[in-house]
Amino acid sequence: MNLVRELEKDLRIANIICMNGRRHLTSSMNEVSRDLIVNSYSKEKQALLDLLPILAELQRALDMQSTLESLAEEGNYCKAFQVLSEFLQLLDSLSELSAIQEMTRGVEVWLGKTLQKLDALLLGVCQEFKEDSYITVIDAYALIGDVTGLAEKIQSFYMQEVISETHSVLKAVVYEDEEESLQNSRLTYSDLCLQISESKFRLCLLRTLAVLFELMHSYHEIMEFQLDRQDAAGQTSNKNNDDVSCSLGGAGEVDADVRIRSISFSSSGDEIHGSSSREESETASSLVETSNSTALPCTDSHDPDYDARKEDNAASSIESPWYHLRKEATEFVSQTLQRGRKNLWHLTTSRVSVLLSADAACTTSIHQFLKNYEDLSVFILAGEAFCGIEAVEFRQKLKVVCENYFIAFHRQNIHALKMVLERETWLKLPPDTVQMISFSGLVGDGAPLISMSNHKSINPSATDTDKSVNLVHSHNSSRKSGFSCWIQNGNPFLQKLSSPREGHCSSQSNGSPYGEHDGNSKRNFYGDKVLPGKNDSTQMNGANSISDDENEDLLADFIDEDSQLPSRSSKPNHPRRKSLHCNDEENTAQTGSSLSLLRSMDKYARLMQKLEVVNVEFFKGICQLFEIFFNFVFETFGQHNTVFNGKGSTDSLNYRLRTASSKITQDCDQWIKPPSSSPTSAFVHSEVTPASPPSTNLGNSAPTSLGLKERCVAVDTISLVARILNRSKAHLQSMLLQSKATVLEDFYQHLVDVVPDLAEHIHRTTARQLLHINGYVERVANCRWDVKELGLEHNGYVDLLLGEFKHYKTRLAHGGIRQEIQDLLLEYGLEIVAETLVEGLSRVKRCSDEGRALMSLDLQVLINGLHHFVSMNVKPKLQMVETFIKAYYLPETEFVHWARAHPEYTKSQIIGLIHLVATMKSWKRKTRLEVLEKIE
Repeated sequence: MNLVRELEKDLRIANIICMNGRRHLTSSMNEVSRDLIVNSYSKEKQALLDLLPILAELQRALDMQSTLESLAEEGNYCKAFQVLSEFLQLLDSLSELSAIQEMTRGVEVWLGKTLQKLDALLLGVCQEFKEDSYITVIDAYALIGDVTGLAEKIQSFYMQEVISETHSVLKAVVYEDEEESLQNSRLTYSDLCLQISESKFRLCLLRTLAVLFELMHSYHEIMEFQLDRQDAAGQTSNKNNDDVSCSLGGAGEVDADVRIRSISFSSSGDEIHGSSSREESETASSLVETSNSTALPCTDSHDPDYDARKEDNAASSIESPWYHLRKEATEFVSQTLQRGRKNLWHLTTSRVSVLLSADAACTTSIHQFLKNYEDLSVFILAGEAFCGIEAVEFRQKLKVVCENYFIAFHRQNIHALKMVLERETWLKLPPDTVQMISFSGLVGDGAPLISMSNHKSINPSATDTDKSVNLVHSHNSSRKSGFSCWIQNGNPFLQKLSSPREGHCSSQSNGSPYGEHDGNSKRNFYGDKVLPGKNDSTQMNGANSISDDENEDLLADFIDEDSQLPSRSSKPNHPRRKSLHCNDEENTAQTGSSLSLLRSMDKYARLMQKLEVVNVEFFKGICQLFEIFFNFVFETFGQHNTVFNGKGSTDSLNYRLRTASSKITQDCDQWIKPPSSSPTSAFVHSEVTPASPPSTNLGNSAPTSLGLKERCVAVDTISLVARILNRSKAHLQSMLLQSKATVLEDFYQHLVDVVPDLAEHIHRTTARQLLHINGYVERVANCRWDVKELGLEHNGYVDLLLGEFKHYKTRLAHGGIRQEIQDLLLEYGLEIVAETLVEGLSRVKRCSDEGRALMSLDLQVLINGLHHFVSMNVKPKLQMVETFIKAYYLPETEFVHWARAHPEYTKSQIIGLIHLVATMKSWKRKTRLEVLEKIE
């Protein structure tokens, strides 16, 4: 039992122990459970504590992203790129987070949009230079480390602007109607040039040159911009002072990711805004307003000493690294633009060259063309000063344009002269009609067309010609002093657009003239419609009155007959130098055709002064005008040879006339077409009347319509033209280059100096047609000369010949010509009588010694009879007949020497004489053949 009780006691104790152990285990389990809960909360707390810095960085990234958006909207690109540098560094440190990857994609989109806005601002700077905007762009690109890309982009933008602006200007002028413009918006620049009308060409040219000059102006401003000439402390904006307060690493270097991303988005920014949507540069002006109020620190907390350091940085900004970074960037851009300005000038000239290829450039009036030429000359001088080289290709293009215009202009004048010649009646004009007409441009003793005085400034109210001329002379040294001289004087083409004397004047809605602008507004060269203006007809007095007359001389032929403009004859007579006007003899020798010819040649001489680049062509035009006049007079009043019954010729053209005729045919083959019926052929066998009806057209007139008086007037007229040309030789030679002097000498030697020969030829032809003795050649030849005895009576043809000469003198006396011309024609008549006798005697087949004596008798009777009709000594004029008769008595060995000593006889006459002598004196056949062979 004791064992049982002990066992029971032990079991109770064990039970108590178990219960206590169970209670302790339960308590320990509860404690362990509580410890585990505390431990789990502690880990969670630690994890949350470790997450707090990351969340803080994310919040900072969000704040930076918001700051980037606001800075980009405000235009503070410099500060934005500084914040971007820190933002990208922050994103790189948290690159493993998915949220950061999303933010990275977002910052790439922001960077692309920001670069587009920055390029839009840069495009505005290229269109119109503004210093604040340019500094903003320079600072931004310097921060992202892409100054090279900036320089290339500026050049690319200017190339785009040249193309788009010229195209827009042309489209706005050609298609003023908005709907029509939209329909033709896809036309290329060259297609638009083909559609320019003559009335709009000058306006297109002026606006194109004006907009190109503005682009060169802006390019030059950027190229010449230097910080050394600026007050850097004053020019540095508050936002840049804030940037200086940042770390040097943030201002001088940017993370490579920014550079890579900026380059990748720059290509998309190059094509900002087409030519149809040009933004105004309000962004540049808003930059100045917003930058003063924008001050963002580099960290997320404000610096307590910020305001104090801001003033210190402004005072010492020249010494700051920021200033040196900006200076290096501007110098690099300037050097790059200096190297690339030739490319811009080449593109500029190529666009103008395409415009000058339009048909309207060569169909405009000479007045408008001269103004266009002066504007283009001014543009060339400005361009050469801009690019620093001579515009060889564009000058050659301008020369080609002038040559093309000359061809059309010359063709017009040729046809006008031919029309005047076809309607010429060869009647002298009244002296009152021509007494006030001068040819100062041709002779060179008139008022100069171009004033040589320099002007310091260009007066917009002055005449257009004077303005252009003053521009050319005031900028003769522009290439030495650079493009700055042109900028100081302003845009010369914009001033012409706003000038009331221009043929086209544009008005804005408020009535102000086109082109008038202030310094704060962007110039618009193509937005306004153009309205035709009135020509300013205000007369200028004093020193300019003579120049006005000279210019009107140049333009007189282009004034329509039905024009309402006042004629030159209604203007008051200004005192002019006596040498400018024709003398009394010249006043009485002018005809309608000669006056038209001289006015045309005077106009050509003036154009030689104006268009020096093609003055040789204009001189050749003068030559061709005179050649056509010379040829017309020759073909109308002259004849190539005189036919005696179709068997021979004794009056063929001399060498100088044949040379002149050949030269005219060579030079004017395209202008001279052989007529269907030559007036000359009708004159050969027709009688020249002493006078002709005053209103007779050459084309529809009878063969005898041009009488003696008209023929003499023609000779006087062409002699007058030759005298005026001789007076103008020195002046024309002074205008031609030394290398072209041979052209002038050739013209004067082969044409002008041949006029006396032509005058003699026409007078001889006139005398031959008035003296009807062509049939006397056969009468003399058919007389019996082989008589055995010499009688006291002369042959009957002598009396008949004297009767014809008497009628000839009567025709001359009643022909209405001057006495000296009558005497000259009488002298030529005597020579023709002598030639007729020699020709008739050379055709005699048989003659005895008594027959030769009869010939001498006939000659002596004829001489005695002619003394009653003429006052001069007749015998010298008929000496050749006596010499020919005496040659009958020469020995056979002397004939060759005699033939060579007397070139006045033709070969056929000498051969006829030898055949006659050989027959009558029974020469041997061998002797006759030897003599003939030596003579031939």
